Amino acid sequence: MATLTTNAPECSDSKLKSVSNGPYLQPDSVLKLSPNEQRTVDHILRTFRCLIADLCEQFNGGHPGSAMGMAAIGIALWKYIMKYSPSNPSYFNRDRFVLSNGHTCLFQYAFLHLTGYETMTMDQLKSYHSTRADSICPGHPEIEHEGIEVTTGPLGQGIANAVGLAMASKHLGATYNRPGFEVVNNMTWCMIGDACLQEGVALEAIQLAGHWKLDNLCVIYDNNQITCDGSVDLCNTEDINAKMTACGWQVLDVTDGCYDVEGIATALSKARDNTNKPTFINVRTVIGIGSKVQGDAKAHGAAFGPEDVANIKKNCGMDPNDHYQVDEEVYEFFREALPGGRDLEQEYESMLKRYSTVYPELSQEFASRMKGELGDWKSLIPHKQDLPTTPTASRKSAGLVCNPLAAGLPSLMVGTADLSPSVNMIWKRKVDLQNPNLKTTCGINGDYTGRYIHWGVREHAMASISNGIAAFNKGTILPITSSFFMFYLYAAPGVRMGALQRLQQIHIATHDSIGTGEDGPTHQPIALAALYRAMPNILYIRPCDSEETAGAFIAALKATSSPTIISLSRQTLQQYPDSSSREGVLRGGYCFIDEEDAEVTLVGVGSEMCFAVGARKVLKEKHNIKSRIVSMPCQRLFENQPLEYKRDVLRYRTTTRVVIEAYAANGWERYADAGYSMHTFGHSLPGKSAYEYFGINEEAIAKKISHLIDTVREEGLDSLRGEFRDLNLGDHSAE
Repeated sequence: MATLTTNAPECSDSKLKSVSNGPYLQPDSVLKLSPNEQRTVDHILRTFRCLIADLCEQFNGGHPGSAMGMAAIGIALWKYIMKYSPSNPSYFNRDRFVLSNGHTCLFQYAFLHLTGYETMTMDQLKSYHSTRADSICPGHPEIEHEGIEVTTGPLGQGIANAVGLAMASKHLGATYNRPGFEVVNNMTWCMIGDACLQEGVALEAIQLAGHWKLDNLCVIYDNNQITCDGSVDLCNTEDINAKMTACGWQVLDVTDGCYDVEGIATALSKARDNTNKPTFINVRTVIGIGSKVQGDAKAHGAAFGPEDVANIKKNCGMDPNDHYQVDEEVYEFFREALPGGRDLEQEYESMLKRYSTVYPELSQEFASRMKGELGDWKSLIPHKQDLPTTPTASRKSAGLVCNPLAAGLPSLMVGTADLSPSVNMIWKRKVDLQNPNLKTTCGINGDYTGRYIHWGVREHAMASISNGIAAFNKGTILPITSSFFMFYLYAAPGVRMGALQRLQQIHIATHDSIGTGEDGPTHQPIALAALYRAMPNILYIRPCDSEETAGAFIAALKATSSPTIISLSRQTLQQYPDSSSREGVLRGGYCFIDEEDAEVTLVGVGSEMCFAVGARKVLKEKHNIKSRIVSMPCQRLFENQPLEYKRDVLRYRTTTRVVIEAYAANGWERYADAGYSMHTFGHSLPGKSAYEYFGINEEAIAKKISHLIDTVREEGLDSLRGEFRDLNLGDHSAE
């Protein structure tokens, strides 16, 4: 572990370069400020802290404490270290900054304002915690706004996102960089607080970053030892530096994080220079510095009050009656960020032109990736006639569709949470994404050009890191994750954040039913579909056979602004080449088997389609009831169809509608009058026996539907409206 202080020798002028947000530190440099520069920096620190206090006080809310304590870190980053262009926030090779402790958002907003991001005006800064619907200063940073790379929100997510951003950069650099042409070589800087390190997803991500030796990643720890409840030692007394060292990180210390801009900048420069491992900088700060509650949990999430804010200003040598004071000296200090950023872009564009001359084919592919173009994926989807016609597990069907896509599309990065033998996502001649110097005991190795990711048993991080990969530059990389569906409950917070950010990802969720069998109720996801069907901006698709699985992938590839979960079976499923339709999947629901003068519409879904088909036959042969079948693999896609189409598919004015799915029935009330479903957890039995145990077979289903139709014949269809009936409420010992 290294300790960096400000008494390092002064660097020569050649160590500082006044281009690209300059002067920024060059390799093997330390920052030494002149007395005049130090006075300016001290003035900016005071100005910044008073501004934060004012912005929280105006609406009597917000999180001022950490933002004030982190001020010196921000000066070091935005003035001396980060490479970015305020006039073009989406400049491709920019450094990425992630604020994992997102409640300190004013820290980031204020520096975006000071460095010249056009949209972040002082007027916008004043909209923080206001009633303005057009505010770009929400309570946590959001990806839609200029200068914000990812929406972090829940603590710990940002660390995982930053690992994903660094992975994307490392992979793209290894793929496209050539001697003299480093077309991707940016750093990812991630700001965190004490609480981020307590979240499990953070440790999952930290372990992976250390394992992969992501030397283009630096995590900066705002170590103020305070969370909402009080001091951190209420619940945490670990040696964080030892922990990070053990996880394979370079660890640096800055003891005076409130004022030591020189030491912070020098540590950040050392992080950029490291070529062997990610860097963790432990920066000691004081929350709410300068306020009467400094160093106390009271400084975390509440305004200080008019009296204390006035006193903070007075002690900083500022007029206590003047608000939002930022003078010309402060703006002048950051002013060269704009021309520096433009110079950085011009240098990059000039390099890309030379690159296109020397490596024309590679350059063309890279340019396409920069534009977010996925390529000709339609030709890689198997035709219907090439798919299986014999019983096939839909997890295997997914492999038949996905593997040609992964082999043919360099934008796809596919991985699994330690379930490669089960999820069928490995394609021929795949290369693993790995540190090239790693030699595993099992002999499975790779390099940074690899596109198959072994996530280990880390479902939460898998989804959250994938958000960072997808956010690096929308469309440049399409992450595909995979695990058992049950474990997407572990991954759900990350999946949700991907949906919130409108990031395209595909999640392959296998073993999705009680047909999983002997693994038992712990692995049988009875209720999880209801969660994902209810979650905004995500497609949950449950195909019934190989053709519908192909349709699910087509829908997922078309959904460029939302994630998709493709829900798949472990057990073999009957194939329906005469009925199933990939085009029908794109509409969410469609007529699977029609019947003239049908009294019942059976809604079959996924693995349970076979019971709908079987029940239809029994209804006709034993009960003299005509029925038709609708397949509805995706409620959200169906809901997006015209009303006339939905009415025609469901025939709700002329038929009784019964959904058949071995999940909780929640949500089907919108489309069905009754359901043959689950109302308990599952049971540990072989797959077929599990279905029998819960009374899910065509004979039992047909009998219950027959009784329902008797009621309808007697009382009319209106007797069902608004009264969803669960037809499978048998007494099972698994309750």
